[in-house]
Amino acid sequence: MVQSPGHLDSVVGVDELLAGNNKARAQRKRSDRRRRDQRPRQGFFRTLVQVVGELLITAGVILLLFVVWELWWTNIEANTAQQNAVSQFAQEFQGPVTPPPPGGSTDFGPPKVMAVPDAPSTVFGVAYIPRFGKNYSRPLVEGVAQAQLDTLGLGRYESSTMPGGVGNFAIAGHRQTHGAVLDAIHTLVPGDKIYIQTKDGYYTYVFRNNQVVMPNRADVLLPVPTQPDAKPTERFLTMTSCNPRFGAEERIIAYSVLESWQPASAGPPAAIVAQVAANQKG
Repeated sequence: MVQSPGHLDSVVGVDELLAGNNKARAQRKRSDRRRRDQRPRQGFFRTLVQVVGELLITAGVILLLFVVWELWWTNIEANTAQQNAVSQFAQEFQGPVTPPPPGGSTDFGPPKVMAVPDAPSTVFGVAYIPRFGKNYSRPLVEGVAQAQLDTLGLGRYESSTMPGGVGNFAIAGHRQTHGAVLDAIHTLVPGDKIYIQTKDGYYTYVFRNNQVVMPNRADVLLPVPTQPDAKPTERFLTMTSCNPRFGAEERIIAYSVLESWQPASAGPPAAIVAQVAANQKG
């Protein structure tokens, strides 16, 4: 079959087009290769800087997550555990939740002092501090080890007396983590009341003053705080926590003295009636 001249021209045109495309692709490849060759090669130092930078970013993210866990999640966990402990104590408490009638006797004799708990982590009472909020109530637990303070809040120093005892009833608590039970310790002013409830009754302490000391100042826990040779005649409450609020370089100490006490059968002091009743309801 004989092809027409027009058909031959068409075939030649396609061949030229294909040849031109191949030539253009080859030129683009050579141009790309030249550009890659002209790029500055990444040296060892630049690679090292990039690796270190990525590691620092990763470390920063991990640190941020740790801070969130420490300042937020530990408080949620501890608050739940402490509320449960307070509710359980309140439900087992034997006594009315209404205040004594007006004009009734307020002289109940010397405070009754309960025996030291047999085991660490025993919840033996509840602390109410209106200055920290009208709903503030935290469990009192035996011991100041991490197992007690990280979970249950206010721990009693084993060397101190029990609530109402002559000498120094000394307790410790965290300030910004694990429930932040003493976060507002610096807001106390002279005359503020601190109420302690045990199975025997209620002890009302009055705040006197605070003091910032170094962590090695164990003399604040003495029967007469900071006075090694003194014989106690008063009934003190000493609360200790870290200072400043987001650090632990120092300790802040809050001193109070017993003003009064009333047995469980007399009902709670009027200032904490609502909170005692709420705790009992769970």
